[in-house]
Amino acid sequence: MIELLGISIYLSQTIEQQKAYIKMMREHGFTSIFTSLHIPEDDHSNYGDQLKKLANLAKELDMELMADISPDSLKTLGYNWKNAEGLRDIGLTGLRIDYGVDEQTIIDLSKKMKIAINASTIPFDSLKRMKKNGLVVESVEAWHNFYPRPETGLGLTHFIEQNKKLKAEGITVMAFIPGDESLRGPLFMKLPTLEKHRHESPFAAFLEMRHDAFVDKILIGDHSIRSESLAQFKDYKQGVITLRAIPSRHISQSVDKVAGIHTNRADFARDCIRSVESRHYAAIGEDGLQPENCVERLVGSITIDNTKYLRYQGEIQITVNDLPADEKVNVLGRVIDADRPLLNRIKGNKRFKIEWI
Repeated sequence: MIELLGISIYLSQTIEQQKAYIKMMREHGFTSIFTSLHIPEDDHSNYGDQLKKLANLAKELDMELMADISPDSLKTLGYNWKNAEGLRDIGLTGLRIDYGVDEQTIIDLSKKMKIAINASTIPFDSLKRMKKNGLVVESVEAWHNFYPRPETGLGLTHFIEQNKKLKAEGITVMAFIPGDESLRGPLFMKLPTLEKHRHESPFAAFLEMRHDAFVDKILIGDHSIRSESLAQFKDYKQGVITLRAIPSRHISQSVDKVAGIHTNRADFARDCIRSVESRHYAAIGEDGLQPENCVERLVGSITIDNTKYLRYQGEIQITVNDLPADEKVNVLGRVIDADRPLLNRIKGNKRFKIEWI
């Protein structure tokens, strides 16, 4: 499956302020930009100028630029649905259209430029009718919304069902994942399509969209993501899933040896991820690994077997189920909440990296 990744750029900030971020994301494989042209009345002249600057930058970086559009914002920019394709001349790739646009207008636009329809609300009888009447399917994508207010995001089950139907009609599906650095107001509660992603890391949300949810194109809804989150995307391209973790305050021995890249055993266990490489640590020091912080092992606990486990001494594990305390197992720390959904992605022979924060 081809990974189509993108970012959201909002014109409330100048393009000059966002230029470095856009370039950095392009260098990391993000090739699509989404922006909104639902223009506030008092800012319309400035938005038009910023849109042109964004379009020029997108063209320079070979990135597509899709814009959310409404009749009012079209009018402000000097266009209407009959000549909206003229926006390509300033560098827009396509338009995201939503409510109040008739079928024939959508059909006509599809013959001139890329368009995005609402993935969650498009009636399938309308879609089939438009296809029959000349809709250019190759120019059409189905975009889900993001949901700023908590508790209003979509549920996974229906989302998957809808995406399957859209793909059966030959339509590319797009959805948003949240950012985790500069969030968009006024609520600053992240901008996911799925409610379950609101409190997950951008990377964890990306993996679910890519592997489980029948999504072709994934965009970050918020202004930006943290550098450590971006690093997870970079590591993923190298076949490594990076887990950020917090060391226990009750451990005195060094945890540095646990950091770095590991491989889960081919015969992966039900209850834990087992590091193949860690068995090389079996004879650390003359006295071995003494029992320390042998506490309950909640999901995401990073552990190392101590000297009481005899030949298993030194084995590093990460729990994927809650396990009881064991005097033979030292708990070194725990994977952060936002990254725990990644644990179930680490199957047999999968490489992973533990990064203490």
